[in-house]
Amino acid sequence: MTTTTLSDETMLLDDTARLRAAAAFVREHDSASLLPLLLPGIEGADLRALAGHCHFAHAGMLVFPADEETLRARLADCGLTVHTPSHPSVVVRGRLARRHRRDPDELDVRILRPRVHGADGKPRAVEVFALSVPPHSGLERVAAHERAHGHEAHLAFEIDHPDPLVLRGLCAVLARHGARPDGGGYNPHEDGTVLYFTTPAAAACAYRRLELYAHGDHRDALAAHLEDTNRPDQPNDSNHPEGHPRPAAETTARPPAETLLHLLTGAWTTQALASFARLRLPDAMDTRTACGTEDLARLTGTHPRGLATLLRYLAMLGAVTREDLPGEGFRLTELGALLRTDAPASMRPLALMYGGPFYRSFGELDHSVRTGRAAFDHLFGENHFDHFARDPELADLFDRSMAASSRMFRPVPGHPALTAAARASAPATVVDVAGGNGELLRQILTAHPNLRGVLLERPHAVATARRLLDAAGCGARCDYRAGDFADVPAGGDVYVLARVLHDWDDDRCREILGHCARAMPDHADLLIVERLLPTDGSPSLATAWDLHMLCNVGGRERDADHYARLLADAGLHLHGHSPLPLDAHVLHVRKTPAPVTRRP
Repeated sequence: MTTTTLSDETMLLDDTARLRAAAAFVREHDSASLLPLLLPGIEGADLRALAGHCHFAHAGMLVFPADEETLRARLADCGLTVHTPSHPSVVVRGRLARRHRRDPDELDVRILRPRVHGADGKPRAVEVFALSVPPHSGLERVAAHERAHGHEAHLAFEIDHPDPLVLRGLCAVLARHGARPDGGGYNPHEDGTVLYFTTPAAAACAYRRLELYAHGDHRDALAAHLEDTNRPDQPNDSNHPEGHPRPAAETTARPPAETLLHLLTGAWTTQALASFARLRLPDAMDTRTACGTEDLARLTGTHPRGLATLLRYLAMLGAVTREDLPGEGFRLTELGALLRTDAPASMRPLALMYGGPFYRSFGELDHSVRTGRAAFDHLFGENHFDHFARDPELADLFDRSMAASSRMFRPVPGHPALTAAARASAPATVVDVAGGNGELLRQILTAHPNLRGVLLERPHAVATARRLLDAAGCGARCDYRAGDFADVPAGGDVYVLARVLHDWDDDRCREILGHCARAMPDHADLLIVERLLPTDGSPSLATAWDLHMLCNVGGRERDADHYARLLADAGLHLHGHSPLPLDAHVLHVRKTPAPVTRRP
């Protein structure tokens, strides 16, 4: 049988060409023809063992679309199924973040597996990892490097009837023929265990990585595989950070009762982190050197034994790490440093909010489930907006907690609607409706010096936003309006609604969108930043926040179709949406054109 392989030159082609070549590769090969290309010299019993216990499942690759619409168009161009479900790829996102020293929240990576049928008629797939690279996002160099090196390109074989003996036996066969353990992981999104290998240098195929996939949780086999990956005699390519082992707690399967016990103690985790922040312990610690417990207790006015107990628990969470000193000592980790008061985009306000008023209201979650009404209102006797507005310190904490999630805004200034407005011959205006402390407007105006801004907010928030924008050097290009949604300024070129609609029920959302539609000129764009509920049931922060909104706000998260219906009711049209960090999306909206009336 004559077969073709992907050349190194093909791996450097644009995404569409690589997708087309990968699909053709998958259609042509089966296990019997492919294994000798990957493992030169394999034959006889070993070849029969591999081909008999697993089948060629897919070719994997990483592509770099500007947005989801572009990705779907490329799939269509290659004759691949457009409406393939997707879910987040935590493993690949983590590898990319480590490889390029990026914040994982900046990287939106999703997995799609459009089906392809082999020459034998059996279903296979092209596994597509899609890293969104919007224009001017700063991720272009990441894409160029990954295209050139193909770190994520691999061929996968799925084990037909996985059990521990089969897994270990197949790993042993691969090792005998020169395949080297190269990391792996357990993917809870699809309940599957993945073992990676690098193929021998003499392999007659451009794919240099091989994947064994076993449905289910096989963490004992995974732990042994990761141990082999990190043995001193195993080369550990720094370009493949998946070779780094998971923490022991993640590589050992737990009995259901133990798993449930860990879940039931989640409240302890929230309060441990909140206490860590309230006591300002991160401010007194360092990420480079450890501090003894006795010394740290004196610095922070805490009880030495109580402090040590808290820090040991936080070490299990990864917020601190325990180190041997003459006594017991602890060092702050990068995760724990996010709770420092002076950290950029500090998450300390979130810890205080989730461990404070929102923690108390979650204790009344039964009320929300029984009645559909916010437990916060039931507990405090008023909605959270009025409750916070009455307490300046609490209002300030709430605004700062919202700003702590501002990393989701980072790609927004690169949205085509904003870049087009910035290139307009006349100065264009961005109207940020309910813009909070002005963080998103600051990012937009900083990225585009030709734009002007208008911020609409409550009076106390306007004062905060004015200080922030003045400090950023944008104040001279910004006007401020204190008011409600009915006061949306008319005549803007781009309107922004960021994390607003999820606070409200559908009727109130229609009112808010109606105010925006009436204020928008026909040429204006509306950008809505919200989390979108997944339609395929995959885990998402949006699902968690949907529960939060029910309990504390009385609002809800929605999927894209739900938003499209609300927009249509207000005379607006959803043109598309693009992913943002923290499982958020930016929805691009324009006014629905008036129907053309033809004269008889």
